[in-house]
Amino acid sequence: MVLDNSKFKRYTVTAALPYTNGPVHIGHLAGVYLPADTYVRYLRSNKRDVKFICGSDENGVPITLKAKKEGITPQQVVDKYHKIIGDSFKEFGISFDIYHRTSSLTHHQTAEDFFEKLYNDGVFTEEVTEQYYDEKAQTFLADRYITGTCPKCGNENAYGDQCESCGSTLNATDLINPKSTLSGEPPVMRETKNWFLPLDKYEERLRTYIESHKEWRPNVYGQCQSWLNAGLQPRAMTRDLDWGVKVPVKGADGKVLYVWFDAPIGYISATKELANYAKLGIWNPKAEEYYIDQNKVDNFEYDEYWKDKDAKLVHFIGKDNIVFHCIIFPAMLMAHGDFILADNVPANEFLNLEGQKISTSKNWAVWLNEYLEEFKDKQDILRYVLTATAPETKDNDFTWKDFQARNNNELVAILGNFVNRVTVLTHKYFGGKVPTCMELTDIDNAVIAELKAYPAKISASIENYRFREALSEVMNVARLGNKYLADTEPWKLIKTDEDRVRTILNIALQIAANLEILIEPFLPFTADKLQKMLNYGGHTWEDAGSVSLLKRGHELNEPILLFAKIEDAEVQAQIDKLNNSKAQNEAANATLAPAKDNVTFEQFGAMDIRVATIIAAEKVEKTKKLLKLTLDTGLDQRTVVSGIAEHYNPTEIIGQQVSLLANLAPREIKGIVSQGMILMAEDANGKLSFVSPTQSVNNGGTVR
Repeated sequence: MVLDNSKFKRYTVTAALPYTNGPVHIGHLAGVYLPADTYVRYLRSNKRDVKFICGSDENGVPITLKAKKEGITPQQVVDKYHKIIGDSFKEFGISFDIYHRTSSLTHHQTAEDFFEKLYNDGVFTEEVTEQYYDEKAQTFLADRYITGTCPKCGNENAYGDQCESCGSTLNATDLINPKSTLSGEPPVMRETKNWFLPLDKYEERLRTYIESHKEWRPNVYGQCQSWLNAGLQPRAMTRDLDWGVKVPVKGADGKVLYVWFDAPIGYISATKELANYAKLGIWNPKAEEYYIDQNKVDNFEYDEYWKDKDAKLVHFIGKDNIVFHCIIFPAMLMAHGDFILADNVPANEFLNLEGQKISTSKNWAVWLNEYLEEFKDKQDILRYVLTATAPETKDNDFTWKDFQARNNNELVAILGNFVNRVTVLTHKYFGGKVPTCMELTDIDNAVIAELKAYPAKISASIENYRFREALSEVMNVARLGNKYLADTEPWKLIKTDEDRVRTILNIALQIAANLEILIEPFLPFTADKLQKMLNYGGHTWEDAGSVSLLKRGHELNEPILLFAKIEDAEVQAQIDKLNNSKAQNEAANATLAPAKDNVTFEQFGAMDIRVATIIAAEKVEKTKKLLKLTLDTGLDQRTVVSGIAEHYNPTEIIGQQVSLLANLAPREIKGIVSQGMILMAEDANGKLSFVSPTQSVNNGGTVR
């Protein structure tokens, strides 16, 4: 079935907002960002009005967990990873119109306004419920602060909102043997007030909506039906947390919007931000932070893409986000009443790595930022392999050997080989100028007819979100060109029938020019190389299928190789890298220090642990490990000698807040009197990290 998009005047395409608690890896690319970018590039080539929206999800518990782990503030975490992720996307060719941030003022205002409208309309129910509370940490626990055994698959490390092993969406109370990630202790139930979205009241409208989209992928449609058939329940849209969008109603102190409430609103706020920049008509420094290309921003109203019935909304997500984008977000939009609903949600399955599930905690992943450094200027190889093996209907596996084989046997031997042969022959026989097409034979007409059929065939696959199939058809165009040259053998005819060779190379060059158009959504860097080699540009999808793209006498630039072979040593280095990560994890698990004997509460209470800030730091002469630190404790300024010189540069830790054992008896170290000890966390590999508050605390604050 070819989808009829003629009724849509504009397109809003979103890609799931990545959490800024780490870089993105190939699983993210294959699942979300690469198919979304391919689709958008295709739409643009078809001259369709499209806005491609994404941004960093900078709220929620994963951010605070990362901050605790790294000993920095949540804001430092999101600033660090927003840039890493944004730069990686840009270098990889993911062509967002804006890559926004949910920490922006525009987002906070948009999310608060959205919540407030639903609140004023009486949508929410206000309920006092029992939720998990960590008595040791003295705080209510958000879902991600709780781990336990998944009741559906038995994974012992499932989170309170989701099991990353089986992909099931959970409530924290579903977990077996739950424990707090803050203290490691089992949590208790305590009463707290939150605001709930009554999903049950929207069940029939959601069912009608879902059942009107039977063309959706089976995994999406099936998961939605499963949720609906089980019966929807009210879900809390607020959380007891201090990091995120504040709940804009009275009596909500210490509460923020549930991250899965505010994150999808991030698509709307990002579009608003883009429209704001368009209206300014000037270069704003923030545009660089949001990866906005000032040369490509046109003046528009954001609601044309979110409220106009002539707009088509498409969400690209992974399968673990289906319920949030197909049940919860549509219910929010229905409750609001002003917004369109998604026309499609082409969610992919998971991509595994070398036969194992990708694990960020175990470093079993191929990180995009590292790939871009280690495979310089080879973005399109990864784009090709991830599209060719995309987990569109079932989980799939990425292996480095397959990566090498697809590059060498397909990109080099088929696509690169064809382009190289036809351009080299044109330079050799006709001085690099497009020869005249003379009399056509049956084989010529057959090839031309086949070429003309490909654009529609590829379009049908892309319009139906079958990107693997579409890419395969694009490669068939290159195969067509290779077969045509092999069948006609112009290198043999040149001595006896030069006119025939003119026709053959003219047609072969038209195939190459068509490839430039057809591969651009998939391999934009290669398309750019090919365009420069053919010395032409400006063609769009409607031009594809033509055999008159390159005019007679048009001069080509010098041929270059589109792809180079990848050697065994290159992929073996990547395999070794993964195996080293596995070995380090196994060693870490085997060498964790055993628990020490219990201490009494009185013994613990005798320790005076306070928050302090490093205001000066210098290396201790004639030592490798020691730093002399000056600390502001809020009570005084004191000197502490610490063995962290091999882990931290003195200039980098000025301003770092630390935990200080302030009443440790002073002692002399290398001639310096040390007045206390800063607390450090050490992993099994000996790496040290500061034990610090997750947000700024007044110096002298007690740790208890």
